[in-house]
Amino acid sequence: MIYANGGAMIGRAALLFGILSLCGACAEQGEGPVLSSGDRYVAAEALTADYRLGTGDKVKVSVYNEPGLSGEYWINPDGTLSLPLIGSVPARDKPVAEVAAEARARLADGYLREPIVAMEVVAFRPFYIMGEVAAPGQYPYASGMTAMNAVALARGFTPRANRAVVRIRGEGTAAEVNYRLTPELIVRPGDTLHIGERFF
Repeated sequence: MIYANGGAMIGRAALLFGILSLCGACAEQGEGPVLSSGDRYVAAEALTADYRLGTGDKVKVSVYNEPGLSGEYWINPDGTLSLPLIGSVPARDKPVAEVAAEARARLADGYLREPIVAMEVVAFRPFYIMGEVAAPGQYPYASGMTAMNAVALARGFTPRANRAVVRIRGEGTAAEVNYRLTPELIVRPGDTLHIGERFF
């Protein structure tokens, strides 16, 4: 009888510990499921092909035979690109090709005859990493960057870090999403990464 009671007590204690462990894990990884597939696990080339501009990006504009109209320009805080002659061109959340086509159309409207405009991103807006890394902060983004690259830039995990899950908040979104931390997990410009603390 004593053995049975003792076993029941041990069972209840184990159950309680399991619940507390799960609660602690949930608190560390945030609300919601942990994703291990989706658009953040695609090839870096596919992500770059669909890249949309934002404040903090820098583009190189080349106008054929017009060196005075060519150069490198930052996307302004209001999301526009300020170019010689034609002024501000909307750029936020638009593909580079679309912005280049708009610049070409404006130059053709009374400035140049059949202008040829090429545009490419030469510097991406930074990303941010916080939580259990040795050097949290803002870092420059490089094309094809992964979450593991981001952690390496921040001088690695702290001893308390949860190395299995990372919370990511995309630029312009309010919610963090939990992702399985794998070598394939892609970081986007403007992302905020949060490395949580492991429960035990």
